[in-house]
Amino acid sequence: MFTKPSNPFARDSSMGAARDALAPASRPTGTPVAPAAANPSPPAAAPANADKDKAPPATAKPAADAGSATGSRLIVGPDVKLKSAEILDCDTLVVEGRVEATMDSRVIRIAEEGVYSGKVSIDVAEIHGQFEGELTVRQQLMIHATGRVSGKIRYGKMLIEEGGRISGEVRSLAEEEADAARPRGDLLASVKAAANG
Repeated sequence: MFTKPSNPFARDSSMGAARDALAPASRPTGTPVAPAAANPSPPAAAPANADKDKAPPATAKPAADAGSATGSRLIVGPDVKLKSAEILDCDTLVVEGRVEATMDSRVIRIAEEGVYSGKVSIDVAEIHGQFEGELTVRQQLMIHATGRVSGKIRYGKMLIEEGGRISGEVRSLAEEEADAARPRGDLLASVKAAANG
């Protein structure tokens, strides 16, 4: 498989190991992924003078990319502006241009020159460019060195590469759930105590 060195989403990027360490299984539960060696079918017969230095056959993709090859994918190119949209039924959105929209999906990837403004509820967000608005990331938020995120941010897990920036109202989903689970009596007592103290 050929990858350009300038591809910000390449598996060998500086955050690749950290991304892989945090990557949850993005395929549905119960979906088996067999190792390549377990394939019982023999390879196609090669000519007698076949080059022995050829790359090995492709194996199963890592869990973080497994759904993007088979699911629906929308790429907003570098010179494209998508405005006042609601993006539905899109497994992966790649933003290289400018997008102003609302979205509830699986994966968003904002390239270095990409800008997204709006409201997003997503499983995984990988930010190389800019995000402005309301962002809820159910699993993992990755902000690369060139990434800028601002607004109301909620996340499951977060990884910020040196140089990446985040600003606004930032809270983990665990904090949100803990506050929601707190009994109202305790909440009122803590507010009264704070007002009196």
